Amino acid sequence: MIEPASRPVALSIEQVEHYQEQGYVLLPGVFSASEATEFRREAHELMDRLMRNQDIDATWGSARMSVTEPHTKLLHCHNVQFQSAALTRLLVDPRLVDPVADLIGPNIQLHHNKLFIKPPEKGSPFPMHQDYPFFPHARDTMLAAIIHFDDAPLAKGCVQIVPGSHKHGPLEHDAEGSFHLPLEQWPLDLATPMEAKAGDVLIFSYLTVHGSGINASNEARTTLLVQMRAADDAPLNNAHHSRGQGMMLRGIDPAGKVRAGIDS
Repeated sequence: MIEPASRPVALSIEQVEHYQEQGYVLLPGVFSASEATEFRREAHELMDRLMRNQDIDATWGSARMSVTEPHTKLLHCHNVQFQSAALTRLLVDPRLVDPVADLIGPNIQLHHNKLFIKPPEKGSPFPMHQDYPFFPHARDTMLAAIIHFDDAPLAKGCVQIVPGSHKHGPLEHDAEGSFHLPLEQWPLDLATPMEAKAGDVLIFSYLTVHGSGINASNEARTTLLVQMRAADDAPLNNAHHSRGQGMMLRGIDPAGKVRAGIDS
């Protein structure tokens, strides 16, 4: 059994201020290298099982427009808690959710999660976008935490972010294939690469502009993206509802009642 790495789980004042000013914070070594290796193995075994029965390519239509090579691929699985107990435990690990509590408060709900594998040499990109248009919320506490199960250098198509872009608020997106910002106004080379090591966690606001390039390396890039919100932050519509939405990852639901559309 993998023993958890010992480290503080609270963010420093500087890290909180960096998130507030820049719209993201990159946390190194949240999980140990050995843990990341085990999570990676679990993730790839899960994808192998899913591929036997279904098409799990999640490449955006707009991504095809943004690259010269249209035959890219992106393997995905939504809501891993219904597929793997090991990954379910990861969702409530204090090393993941306690830093998030320093940013949005103590009571944290799952919106959804997505396991991604960018295959070697042809892993699909993501055009620049905000996550806001997909699932807008009243108080904008929604954020994403990306857990890296292997190294993510620029060559593997790591996430790239425009620092401070969350301060623009919601931007107008095109909706061709999937929401994305106008490609000519928001090219990927505007963004700062968030290169990461296995076990690192990148947290960013759903208003922060981000994207990623093709995985042109000879190794897969494997990540778990967890979208979380404060438990008292209400969705503005029912878009992208999922069966796991509303699961408490930390603390309690202060409403103290079953929410319409969450548990039905």
